[in-house]
Amino acid sequence: MSIFGAIAPSISNWVSAVTKSVNGLVGYEGVEVINPEGSNEDAAEEANKGRWNQEDRDGYWKMMQKYIGSDVTSMVTLPVIIFEPMTMLQKMAELMEYSHLLDMADKTDDPYMRMVYASSWAISVYYAFQRTWKPFNPILGETYEMANYNGVSHHPPMSAGHAENEHFTYDCTSKLKTKFLGNSIDVYPVGRTRVTLKRDGVVLDLVPPLTKVHNLIFGRTWVDSPGEMIMTNLTTGDKVVLYFQPCGWFGSGRYEVDGYVYNASEEPKILMTGKWNESMSYQQCDGEGEPLPGTELKEVWKLADVPKDDKYQYTHFAHKINSFDTAPKKLLLSDSRLRPDRYALEMGDMSKSGNEKSSLEERQRAEKRTREEKEQSFTPKWFDITEEVTPTPWGDLEVYQFNGKYLEHREAADKSEDYTDPKSIPFNPWQFQDVST
Repeated sequence: MSIFGAIAPSISNWVSAVTKSVNGLVGYEGVEVINPEGSNEDAAEEANKGRWNQEDRDGYWKMMQKYIGSDVTSMVTLPVIIFEPMTMLQKMAELMEYSHLLDMADKTDDPYMRMVYASSWAISVYYAFQRTWKPFNPILGETYEMANYNGVSHHPPMSAGHAENEHFTYDCTSKLKTKFLGNSIDVYPVGRTRVTLKRDGVVLDLVPPLTKVHNLIFGRTWVDSPGEMIMTNLTTGDKVVLYFQPCGWFGSGRYEVDGYVYNASEEPKILMTGKWNESMSYQQCDGEGEPLPGTELKEVWKLADVPKDDKYQYTHFAHKINSFDTAPKKLLLSDSRLRPDRYALEMGDMSKSGNEKSSLEERQRAEKRTREEKEQSFTPKWFDITEEVTPTPWGDLEVYQFNGKYLEHREAADKSEDYTDPKSIPFNPWQFQDVST
């Protein structure tokens, strides 16, 4: 069972790929365009590629220039041309596509293989993260729930998620920060991610690298996540440190991930290598990190087959996330699937999607004004604020925890004999039902 929810009002690393300012375009001096498959000689040509037509691109650049250096998560209303028909909460749920790796981590008796399985699960979601379409920011009070898991966020988007089965529980509080740099944006994954393996009570903590989105306006948009991912076994002290290689000349090093599983004494036990968009493998190693004689590299995770020529590069699992077939009985009125802007974009009606998006955002602003007039605060239904404040590499974070009320709701809903076609349910995350705009 999975539930993910919007709980607070509401994406600088470096790249070794050669870059070049687009000095040939008047009015765009200093714009950095990076072709991940090329060199510094083709930046001007690359700048004229991408999904924007010239008129829209020029207008958007003029609007965005004043925000350079800022966190734009809460400042800018973006055009639906850059969106995918999915919300940030649904994208959080994509973490569960390869959750069988967490099942394997729970079942194994080998403490180091436990870390191999769990860290490979953390790597697997990066195929989804490479998509260059932006998910919709969640409306405050919005939720997403998916059958057979457990799960229930705009300026800045702060979200909480919970998922569990008989082998593990997953809990996350997320509050992204961004830094807009003109033609790129740095995304800082401020958050706390914990996985508890139920058999032995082992608790794993995950700290991912930050992400950089290149060529937002000029050129073909692409994503890189150079830096370290660290997963720590808080129970034993074992850890995994994986290094995401930065993209170099002509794509050199792009997607590559390498690192080790260490014991509590920081001695390497297993080496890991692969590409985050393809597969991961492991091999036992000696204290110097060299492969042990008589061992061989074994694959632990491989990307499942994906639909060909899919507009949004969705996996089969991602399509299920949007499907009402995976919706539980008596779907919450606040579920992301019900958003009219998201659904219109999924149906290919970009104009309607833009209008619906504007309407939802204005309704949310009206709710905020009403909340301030009534001197009330928003209280999430399925998660509770704790007294814990956890440090991250990008700032401190207040932590929310799953309060279990959703389990009671789901149990009662599943017993009900009433049926309502979920497609007929109006989207309703609102705190004040009498607010109209």
